[in-house]
Formats: sequence, structure tokens, C-alpha cells
Amino acid sequence: MKKIFKYALICAIALPVLSSCEGFLEEENFGKPTTDQMLQNEENVTNLVGQAYADLRFMHDHWGYWGVNTLTSDEGLCPIRKGGDWNDGGYWKFLNTHEWNAYGEAFNNIWNCTVSGSVLCNNLLQTLYSNEENMSPEIYAMYVGEMEVLRSYYYYLLFDSFGRIPYMEDYSDRKETLLDPWVTWAHLVACLEKNAPNMAVVDESNRQLYLGRCTQGMAYTLLAKLYLNAESYGCTPENVMAAQRTCTVHNGDSASVLMKEAGITISSTADFYTNAIRCLNKVINSGSYAIENNYFNNFLLENGGSKENIFTIVEDGTTNNERDQYSCKNKLRICYLSLHYKFQTRFGMKLDCWNGFVARPQFMEIYNTSDVRGAGKSEGTMAKNQYAWFLGPLCTENGDTIADNDGTPIVIVPQINALDSANRIDGARMYKYEIDKTGTYTYMENDFVLLRYADVILMKKEAILRGGQDDAPGIENSAVDAIKKRSFTHEQDPIAAFDAAYPDAFTALGTGLKDGILAERGRELTWENQRRRDLIRFGQFENIQYIKNTAETRRWFPIPYTVLQKSYVDPKTGKKIWTQNKGY
Repeated sequence: MKKIFKYALICAIALPVLSSCEGFLEEENFGKPTTDQMLQNEENVTNLVGQAYADLRFMHDHWGYWGVNTLTSDEGLCPIRKGGDWNDGGYWKFLNTHEWNAYGEAFNNIWNCTVSGSVLCNNLLQTLYSNEENMSPEIYAMYVGEMEVLRSYYYYLLFDSFGRIPYMEDYSDRKETLLDPWVTWAHLVACLEKNAPNMAVVDESNRQLYLGRCTQGMAYTLLAKLYLNAESYGCTPENVMAAQRTCTVHNGDSASVLMKEAGITISSTADFYTNAIRCLNKVINSGSYAIENNYFNNFLLENGGSKENIFTIVEDGTTNNERDQYSCKNKLRICYLSLHYKFQTRFGMKLDCWNGFVARPQFMEIYNTSDVRGAGKSEGTMAKNQYAWFLGPLCTENGDTIADNDGTPIVIVPQINALDSANRIDGARMYKYEIDKTGTYTYMENDFVLLRYADVILMKKEAILRGGQDDAPGIENSAVDAIKKRSFTHEQDPIAAFDAAYPDAFTALGTGLKDGILAERGRELTWENQRRRDLIRFGQFENIQYIKNTAETRRWFPIPYTVLQKSYVDPKTGKKIWTQNKGY
């Protein structure tokens, strides 16, 4: 299950070896393989590129991309508890209320980790470019494509956060201005369109081999997400088609592909959604993925066998190779973040629980009590069925409610007493990722889900509702029924129960937070890095509970202050070439 993690370990040693060889290629070889000799072996190439995935493992931390996306949307909240827990100078509270500033540490972490990952991809691409003659054409094209798509994913995370970013496709220290969002969007789309057809297609014979790696399904899903969100990024048919190349790579060859060169023409806004559907149909028709019969199969401790997960961060719940990047950690800690302190004792968890992240109370109102993706009837550990959120009593195996430190029974409630003084039991807790109840792992062993097939189905239905033309109508309908069936699996007629509870879940865009496909996306994809952009796309980012700053400029995060301080100064003007986003 942990192949990619193994690659990262090997490559931490392999890359310095490869780099150090380059200066001695003219020397006589006394037994140590040179770079060209090493790259003639496909396993060595796999090991080389494998290390580029390492920085992704900082993205699911609460001090990183996942944390700020979750807390700034309607699905997440981190109140200050009575006694001062989670105060941290008001940092988390200001994310809750949309009152953040350019000094937030998580913004630095997002910038630094994504830039680090993209730079490493460019570095490895340079090594591949320089050794093309030592690899077969098929191997060369495969791994160059994988690195370009992974680089696109790093840039996507950076771009989705800040809009204006230093997009580069070469390994250099060139001084570039921050590109406008639609220019970066056009580069990402063109790069993915170029590479997606040639990426590996997942099937049962290679699913484990490509676990956690960029594949054709991943590339087309990311492409569809860019098309679906194009208008929310400020893209128009005119500005994306006018985007020009910004980069060159080895030997002065052009790396960037223009939209027209990629075979894509955007003549109207409807074309964004038609292209999204085209990409989504590629994923559906591939036969690589399927809706799991059990929603929770996607979040098991050993979820590498899920046919629904398209792209994941492969986890290792042990303390081996534990790394910190500023305050970010490369270990998954979501369940510890959310669960009440006493869950550790109840389930024998190695790491203590922190009683922090919860759901905003209004978010829990979008769930029917029969929906396994919600909290059921708030029965807590006494619930007969599994639910994705925990509400109700925390009980011993004998059914006795466990008491908190002050003797009060622990019964988790959805309400929040106040953002500045929440009770220890306030807020629904995330419960869909399986907890290690054996004490085997220090951190979470579950692979973290980045892209999932259910999202593909939901995106297609939405793109159709937004006016996109479908070149394969109806191929997603059986998957829609599968989503409905498993969501109400404990009802006698699950599909009928779903339709009665959520009549417009797949048939209407909706006008608010609690109806239409926006609500269904919230129910299905909660805490999976999708909600913030969904709210922006639907024009609802300023309408969520507790926020105080409703300016639309909050739809982009601020360029971190420390980043701007390091900006190159134009000698002609004496001014820094990197400037802050509007509204900060």
C-alpha cells in the first residue's frame, strides 16, 4: 500500500547521487553508476520522480491548504474553547470570520510547500530532459508527463489560493511578475490537455502500482475542475484565448502550450462547461473507477483498494520519517484535530486528541437523519449504524456516558456556545475516516482523499445544469443511483428515501446553501478540500455563518507578507515586482 512513500525514501538519497554524478560524466567510472546508466533502468526513473510527491503530504495539515480551505468555508469551524484552548492570538477565529491578514502562518506554508513541490518537479524534469537519449521514448514520455501533471497540481493548489502566482516551467531563478489568474489558468489547462491522453490508465492490474500517483483519470478530473471553476477564477473566453507563453525549458525549447495549440477553443462561457463534461466523460468511460457500495470504504485505515478514490496522499501512520515544514507536519492528523480529548482514552489512540475543528452548526442542517454522511439521530457511540459525523454521547463499551474532567457527561452537540468561549462538547466532530482503535499507529494510516469519483459525477451534473453540452448523455446515471443508494443504505428503499429527502440534489443548482447540487456536494465531499471553491463558484462564500468581512476580495487569500518582502526589485523603477492582492 505504501509504494510512493518507499520511493520518497529512496529518492532522498538518489537525487543527490544523480546530481553529484553530473560533474564527473567525463571521468573514468570506477564502479559508481553515472546518471545516464541509472536512468536506463525504469525502476530508478520511478524512484527519481517519486520524491516529487513528498511535499503534497504537507497540504492536508491544519496549518496548510486543507486547514484554511476548511475553516474559511461553511463546513468547518475552530472556536476558542473556554479556558483558552485554540486561541493562538485569534488566528483560527479570524479564519472563521474571514478577518485574516497577510501574516497568517498557514498562507506562508501553502506558498512555500507548493512552490517547493513545483520547483522540485522542474528540477527533476531538467534531469529527464538531459537524459532523454538514455531512456526509451515510451518511458521518457510517461515520466515527463507524470512530472508535468504533478507540477500542474502543485500550481493548482497555489493558484486556487492566491490567484496571482509565479508560474514557471523551467528550473531557473528568473525574476518574473505574478501572472494574472486567467494566464495561469490557460497554462495549466493547456499543459494538462497535452499530457492527459498519454497518462497511465488505471485498471485492476495496476491500481496498486499507481496508488497516489498522477494518472489519466487524475489529469482529466483536475482539468474538469479547472473548466468548471473558470468563471470563478476571472476567466473569460477572450482573456484565456489571448494568454501568451511565459516559459522556456531546456535548450530554449518552448514548454508552454497555447490553448489553440492544445486544440482547445473557448468561444463562449458555455464552452467552459462543455469541456468540463468532455473531460469527465473520459473518466467515466475509462472504466477505471466506480462508486463504492459503502461510503466509508473510501476512508478506511487501509483504503488503498477503493475503486472510487482517484488521487490520494499515501500515508504512513508511524513516526518514521516524520517531518515538519514550519508548523506543518507531513502526517495526517484530522481525526485528532476534531475529536474530544477523551476519545483517546476511549479508543486507545496513541496520540492525544485536541478538541479543535468541528462543523459550523448550520452546515449540519443540510443532512437528513437517515443519511449516513451526516450524524444520524445524534446517538454517538450508541448508534447502531456508522455515520460520518459524531454527535451524541461518548460512552464506554458498557454504554455508560464518559465524564469530562469536571464530571459533566460528554454529549457532543452541534451548537457553538460562542466563538470566543465554546464549551468542550460544542460542535459536530468529523468521523468518516476510520480511527485506529488498536494503538498500532501514532498518526492516521488512512490515505488522504484528494480527488474522488463521486466528485466526477457531481461535477458532470452541475456542468450540464450550467449549460454545457454532453457528448455522452446518461452514462453517469447508474453512478448517481449508487450514490443515492449508499447514502440511505439503511432505509428499505434507499433511492426513494434519498429523493424524498433531497428532491433537487442532482437536478438544480440551487439558490442557497441548503438546496440543490451545492448542498449535495457539501454532504458528499465534506472536508475534502472542495467546499471553499464550491461556495465561491456558487456566489455563496460571503453568506456563511459567523463571517464578518463579506468583501469579495476575500475570495483570494493574501500574498504572504514574508513572500512580498523577498520580492525582486526592478532596478529601473526601484519597486518590487510582486504586489499584494486587492483588498489587503
